[in-house]
Amino acid sequence: MAEKFDFEAALKAVQSGQSLTGKDGVLGPLVKQLTESALEAELDSHLSEEVAENRKNGKSRKTVKSSIGKFELETPRDRAGTFAPQLEKKHQRTVSDEIETKILSMFGLGMSYADIAGHVEDMYGISVSPATISTITDKLIAEVKAWQTRPLDNLYPFVWLDAIHYKIRDKGRYRSKAIYTVLALNMDGKKEVLGLYLSESEGANFWLSVLTDLQNRGVEDFLIASVDGLTGFPEAIASIYPDTEVQLCIVHQIRNSLRYVASKDQKAFMVDLKRVYRATSLGEAEAALDELEVLWGEKYPIVIKSWRTKWQHLSAYFKYPHDIRRIIYTTNSIEAVHRQFRKLTKTKGGFPNDDSLLKLLFMGIQNASKKWTMPIQNWTLTISQLSIFFEGRLDTALEL
Repeated sequence: MAEKFDFEAALKAVQSGQSLTGKDGVLGPLVKQLTESALEAELDSHLSEEVAENRKNGKSRKTVKSSIGKFELETPRDRAGTFAPQLEKKHQRTVSDEIETKILSMFGLGMSYADIAGHVEDMYGISVSPATISTITDKLIAEVKAWQTRPLDNLYPFVWLDAIHYKIRDKGRYRSKAIYTVLALNMDGKKEVLGLYLSESEGANFWLSVLTDLQNRGVEDFLIASVDGLTGFPEAIASIYPDTEVQLCIVHQIRNSLRYVASKDQKAFMVDLKRVYRATSLGEAEAALDELEVLWGEKYPIVIKSWRTKWQHLSAYFKYPHDIRRIIYTTNSIEAVHRQFRKLTKTKGGFPNDDSLLKLLFMGIQNASKKWTMPIQNWTLTISQLSIFFEGRLDTALEL
């Protein structure tokens, strides 16, 4: 008979600083005792139900690794070999809720199926196939679908929209597809990903369908939308949310401009360009843009034309105070989310299907959201300023 767990000795061990869990943890012997007692009870019940003569036939031993540490488990056997324990199954192919939770947690960190299987084997002594892990993670698909269609607030002060691209297998070939991400600041000043959308490529037409979906899910208004320089993007937003102020990302515009400036001129060009986007007022910025055209217009007319054409949406942030400017003048907030996505997917050359990508990114959002518990800096001041600039549009939301 197994040695009884000594509670007094365990108490003294804890008082002396010994850990409850982990290797050589105080609780290890107790879990061993309870597990073996339960297995004995299972066998007794099994033998009482057997029609043919059958009886106990010794025990088999195996090492079990669990979250409380590793121990030798003695599993009772029957002579006929018909006993199949349910607590610790032979050739176990399914895993407990605890193990499923750990598998999903590791999956959410971007670990490969092979690495997950290795860790499960180390922790629990259980062999889990990639197919089993895939089945477990597929349980996320229903959660993803529910999350994608959940009702949203009627107003979000700020929203950022951007796309990121991945290789996904489609009809036997890997194709580049775009994941459209919508990140917003809610009325509490906290970040919230409103949705992920998958399409063959990035374009203003698909963004129109994304915005329509947001409207159908309850979003009546955005105050300010920050986007990249995609052609037709401001027009797509205006068609669904005509009162939304659109700010084009200054960083995207600078990067696109430098593509057309010779490397030998880039340093000097940037000195003059900074006077434009770092101006303290719209008037100062427009004067600096005029000067930029005088200095560089003849040599790089396509760059100056781009700034002139997009100026209405590039210069929107000048009307606001610093706290609002720093939020809207770039799409850095949503690019930070995409950097988290890339960390999760950096070991993946491609994805076998759409769902395999969406469930991983969904887990990434869930992990990131755990850190978005506080409003952004100076939010109380910012929302007060917005209520002045957008008079009346925040009244209902603020009352709630």
